[in-house]
Amino acid sequence: MLDANRTDLVLGVVGTGTMGRGIAQIAAASGVEVRLMDARPDAAEQARAAVSGMFDTLAGKGRMTAEAAAQAGARLRPIACEQDLAGCHIVVEAIVEDLQAKRDLFTRLEPVVGEACVLATNTSSLSVTAIAAPCALPGRVAGFHFFNPVPLMKVVEVIPGVLTEPWVADALTTLAVRTGHRPVRAADTPGFIVNHAGRGFGTEALAILQEGVAEFAEIDRILREAAGFRMGPFELLDLTGLDVSHPVMESIYGQFYQEPRFRPSYSLRQRLTAGLLGRKTRRGFYQYHDGKQVAVTPPPIPEKVERLPVWVDSPELAALVKAAGWEPDWGEKPGAVSLCLVAPYGADATHTALSLGLDPARTVAVDPLFCLARRRTAMTTPVTAPEYRAAAQAVLSADGTPVSMIRDSAGFVAQRVVATIVNIGCEIAQQRIASPEDIDAAVTLGLGYPKGPLAMGDALGPARILQILQAIHDFTGDPRYRPSPWLTRRAGLGVSLLTQEN
Repeated sequence: MLDANRTDLVLGVVGTGTMGRGIAQIAAASGVEVRLMDARPDAAEQARAAVSGMFDTLAGKGRMTAEAAAQAGARLRPIACEQDLAGCHIVVEAIVEDLQAKRDLFTRLEPVVGEACVLATNTSSLSVTAIAAPCALPGRVAGFHFFNPVPLMKVVEVIPGVLTEPWVADALTTLAVRTGHRPVRAADTPGFIVNHAGRGFGTEALAILQEGVAEFAEIDRILREAAGFRMGPFELLDLTGLDVSHPVMESIYGQFYQEPRFRPSYSLRQRLTAGLLGRKTRRGFYQYHDGKQVAVTPPPIPEKVERLPVWVDSPELAALVKAAGWEPDWGEKPGAVSLCLVAPYGADATHTALSLGLDPARTVAVDPLFCLARRRTAMTTPVTAPEYRAAAQAVLSADGTPVSMIRDSAGFVAQRVVATIVNIGCEIAQQRIASPEDIDAAVTLGLGYPKGPLAMGDALGPARILQILQAIHDFTGDPRYRPSPWLTRRAGLGVSLLTQEN
């Protein structure tokens, strides 16, 4: 057993790039002696100087005292070779993301460090069990996955392999808390929690783009302004870099044996082949000038619009039409020239119009999922007449709220993406990869979503999310939209998605 709170704890960090430096910084700041090692000449000393300089900067900003900064810097010790890791209680590797390289490192370290020394890998995508397999003592190997930048991303995944002994994960959990990070326990599965749960945001947005439902900038506006995400998926892809994002998508899809929920997009592969990597190449989905994203101007609102009577199928839309000052059509069925506004969940505009006996040429569907407050999304049928499209855009934007006009799609944009995120989160819980609380904590801290997937589903209503997924699945026949049993059961029982089984 290892007490990671002991005052004389010694941590070895192998690999002093961005991640290794971040791990060293938070450990030294928490009172841990850190030994820095790197295969590159002078890299360990450069890391020591850089991290010490960061402590000085923090002291200059008043975030730590000058004395604390000096003491933390003094805990950093560059070492020349693997033999100098003898006496470490924990060694964390943050080297190249290559299975054989990590295996070779740990098998070389085993004779050097004591049998009670924990060997932790900062891998983001490799199997912890596979890394540990060649070790003489695989039970002391575990995953300890931080996120970049480590000092700011206050979450770390603790991943026991199949043979990892319980005390090892407990020690890493204690160390995470000591450094001010939130530890989350994850089973050794592809993507662990964060990279697994994050599949829904980008992959579903790419599917929407690939289907021609909306342009990338409009999808970003909807998910940022209506659904409340900090960044749109295409902004995020450009920031991360397509050379990073697409291989991860393909890797997780392959590791899950072509699970349809994680299906990548061929259009992303084409952009990667063309070298449109994002910010780093000054062109991705967006273009960049002097490091800043060049804005994509939204389509204009029609200026001259005939004020038609408006028939609606929901109280929310009726209130909106009334506030806009347009003439409501209160008939059980719409009049001969009325604009028909409908608010379906999971269904497309065409089949909603047909199911209600409406004229598809006069029908426009409006997404009600996020209360029509910050940005409204409207979609037309393939035969919606231009004057009715323009009228819908005018009435929906009469109070100054921006409107995104999209083509017909079962589930709109926000419904599809959010329901997919919730569904994948539910499936992670269903597979017991992590606890419901850890899933939500990992996603909010690691991905910056407004809520974790399970809390997001609770806020919108599990039954509503289930309705959306079932409708999309029924329409498309695509198994990527099949509801998780976790969601189906809790929606049926009327309980929170955070509810664990007794």
